[in-house]
Amino acid sequence: MEISSIVLAGGKSSRLGYDKVFKSVGDRNLLDLVINCVAPLSQETILVIGSKDAPFQSGKYPELKLVTDIYPGKGPLGGVYTGLLNSKSFYNLVVASDMPFLNPALLRYMIQVSADYDLVVPRVGELLEPLHAVYASSCTESIEHLLKHNELSVRQLFSRVRIRYVEADEIDRFDPDHLSFFNINTRADLSKAEEITRGMKR
Repeated sequence: MEISSIVLAGGKSSRLGYDKVFKSVGDRNLLDLVINCVAPLSQETILVIGSKDAPFQSGKYPELKLVTDIYPGKGPLGGVYTGLLNSKSFYNLVVASDMPFLNPALLRYMIQVSADYDLVVPRVGELLEPLHAVYASSCTESIEHLLKHNELSVRQLFSRVRIRYVEADEIDRFDPDHLSFFNINTRADLSKAEEITRGMKR
């Protein structure tokens, strides 16, 4: 199955006060960790940024397809839409750029079960992870409708598409601690990520 990866890096990092994707966890920054995980799984990797002024045009990641959010300020849904429009693949792995502990085996499993669905989303109890998901390009029309009506929650999409939930027992086979869904929003999160990384190296 041909897959593209879409990495969403359009957030403002307002709680940290600086662009978090360049913050290091262990010996790599967040963006490196995410790209190095998803790139081997995909035909292309698309990085969605919030504006043309974002500091991603430095040439450090020349292998990426760098695109600017078509709907800036409208949250992750606009980023997903932008990535899908720029993708050459029908199925697309979508992840946030601040998830340092992505699990390649879990991501590969989600790709494998995505056939015949528009959207594959992990679910643990009431918690859903739409920014760690597989989106088919068939979602584009529904997402565009939501954006034009200013309905910006990704969950609004769920009732409009054929969805496959990846349940906790499936996730546990690959990632029993559910670290895949750990993301960085605060300095406390960064400290926790460093602690987890040190534990992994022991």
